[in-house]
Amino acid sequence: MVNIETPSSLESFRKFIIISTCRSFIPESYLRDYEVFPEREEGPGAIYIEAADKVTLKKIREMTFVNAKEILGIIYSSKSGNTQLKWRQTRRRIGKVQGFASPNALVNLVESGVLTQEWVDNYLKLIQNQQQKQQGQDPSSAVTASEKTV
Repeated sequence: MVNIETPSSLESFRKFIIISTCRSFIPESYLRDYEVFPEREEGPGAIYIEAADKVTLKKIREMTFVNAKEILGIIYSSKSGNTQLKWRQTRRRIGKVQGFASPNALVNLVESGVLTQEWVDNYLKLIQNQQQKQQGQDPSSAVTASEKTV
């Protein structure tokens, strides 16, 4: 899992939720309406929209589509439990995304614009550098240990 902490627009996070959960069956009119958000009941894969004003529009499959205004926060968890993200408003339609994401969710975060490809590339470089350092330390510590026994 990858730890996420990044600024994001509300629309980008909305796109992420749609891509991750209901892209194949969301009505076209809901997809174009920036005030329509998918929600899912509590339990594995819960999605909750915290808003000053929220009206239920329609339930399709396990998703309930709501018209929400003045959104304060969104809680998203994947059905697998491998992704847990929260979007919190910082200023109007701008907020901060925090939590952890699976590799599949990372792809969706990039596609939706929450993360940039540059962010992912930098993260992968960081992981690669950490792995190289760990690999470099293990052989050197083994040589040091063998030198002591001689």
